[in-house]
Amino acid sequence: MTRDGDWLSDPKAMRALAHPARLMILNRLGVEGSATATEVAEIAGITPSAASYHLRMLAKYGFVEDAPPRGDGRERLWRTVDRPLSVGIAPGDQPDVRDAKMSLMLAFRREADEEADRALANAGREPAEWRDATVFNRVRIRVDVEELVRLNEEIRKLIEPYAARQRGEKDAPGGARIAEAQVNLFPVAPRVVPGLPTEDHDAVS
Repeated sequence: MTRDGDWLSDPKAMRALAHPARLMILNRLGVEGSATATEVAEIAGITPSAASYHLRMLAKYGFVEDAPPRGDGRERLWRTVDRPLSVGIAPGDQPDVRDAKMSLMLAFRREADEEADRALANAGREPAEWRDATVFNRVRIRVDVEELVRLNEEIRKLIEPYAARQRGEKDAPGGARIAEAQVNLFPVAPRVVPGLPTEDHDAVS
């Protein structure tokens, strides 16, 4: 999530989005294109009627919209709005806005962690070339605030051409599949030092 172009500011909208099923529905629509409530219900593990409700709530707050019909036009199709999600804490945020943003970002993080956990669990079943190309990396960097902002922008520009929401199957090379890039840039917060234990539990009596 980047600070550039932040547009989420309504606490009700952010709380509406910070729901596991709605995030899964939004990802499904963003990656695979328009779908019916029944089709997104399967990926979210909910009933079609529950999916319809979640889609209406997402539409209410501007995250999804009606898509052009297909076939005989009997089924209602939904698609994501052409607007990337972006949210960040701003100095002037009111407490309710800040709390809603925190809840949404924590929901994003939980979903991202679950995605990474599934990838790790499945790593042994991946073809060798995909297994070798998979990277889980963590690097401590030393930067000032301007450098951190610039680094985020450079990474965003590097990834953007590959984003599934704008790069369809016809535009990608043969053998392409959905992958995920997770980028987290943040200042390291002080860690509480536990101190020395009061007893040496490893001592041999």
